Amino acid sequence: MRQPLDVVIVGAGVVGAACAYYASRSGLSVAVVDRGSVAGGTTGAGEGNLLVSDKLPGPELELALLSASLWRELSEELSSDIEYEIKGGLVVAASEESLTTLSTTAATQRGAGVEAYHVTSDRLRDAEPHLAPHLAGGCHYPQDAQVQPALAAAELLREAGRSGARLCPGEEVVGILRHRDGAVRGVRTARSELRAPVVVNAAGTWGGDLAAMAGVDLPVLPRRGFVLVTEPLPRLIRHKVYAAEYVSDVSSGSAALQTSPVVEGTPSGPVLIGASRERVGFDRTLSVPAIARLAAQAAALFPVLADVRVMRAYHGFRPYLPDHLPAIGPDPRVPGLFHACGHEGAGIGLAPATGLLIADAIAGRQPVLDPGPFAPDRFDTTCHVT
Repeated sequence: MRQPLDVVIVGAGVVGAACAYYASRSGLSVAVVDRGSVAGGTTGAGEGNLLVSDKLPGPELELALLSASLWRELSEELSSDIEYEIKGGLVVAASEESLTTLSTTAATQRGAGVEAYHVTSDRLRDAEPHLAPHLAGGCHYPQDAQVQPALAAAELLREAGRSGARLCPGEEVVGILRHRDGAVRGVRTARSELRAPVVVNAAGTWGGDLAAMAGVDLPVLPRRGFVLVTEPLPRLIRHKVYAAEYVSDVSSGSAALQTSPVVEGTPSGPVLIGASRERVGFDRTLSVPAIARLAAQAAALFPVLADVRVMRAYHGFRPYLPDHLPAIGPDPRVPGLFHACGHEGAGIGLAPATGLLIADAIAGRQPVLDPGPFAPDRFDTTCHVT
């Protein structure tokens, strides 16, 4: 039996790490438990995107803008390098029709506080010299940035540890401890019990399973995606570059395979190529069609990549919720249960704001933005019958 805590956080990915960071800074005693290693799930399979460019005005964009400012602060406050880079995003359109849609989207985003600048066709190659010719135009988003996600998660947890937080890797949660009145009292792992009046579900793609242990439904589903990694190259690509169709793919509810090219260079040399999306459960089979489509689309966008070798391909599972918004905050169905999961492919970018909202909610402080759209019980129709 471990000594009582204030908070147990389930999940040592970047979202759980951010929750631990802000909760421990608030003076709360925290333990982080994960069945695997730090960043061993979705975080470790991510590219480290910190994007505002792919979000339409609304709650998620507000969360992303808050997180963008918090990541800037964290890049200065954290004692180790997390490879934070404000590289900016360049969204490109192949046709006039696509460019019109992109321009309309950018105009609405500017009204919500996003920096977005139109780039004419003849200036695209000033920004990215190796882009394919004859593109219709694009939009530059200077606020888009990047971190190395596993480093970021590890450093957030290290800083939380300096404030007293405990890390318990390799401990799978097998049950939620409950008081006879129904309130949570901690978690049971295969090794021990961790007692606390607050449990935070930051289990990512497995967030629905953890919610079910507490007797509630949270419809988190896995959405598989692949990333290709090329051989090391000179820094050919300066920004995070993606096709305008990527935005509609992100917001799509389709279960079918969707691919749209997202291409970026890295400080160490390899080029990363995404992005694919499909709902196939936890199928880890290498998808040749997905990889072939990504490679072809990347080469069409950057012809210089056509003869470059792909050294490896890896996949991850994005934690998908039906309305494409994460679940953040207390669950009114189970006192003491909080959720911080369901961010789909934006978890790394949205992690700091999520952690801050969770810490504020636990401490009873006024939230920095309206948490209502992220209510964890919004899918439970039985909670809204009048």
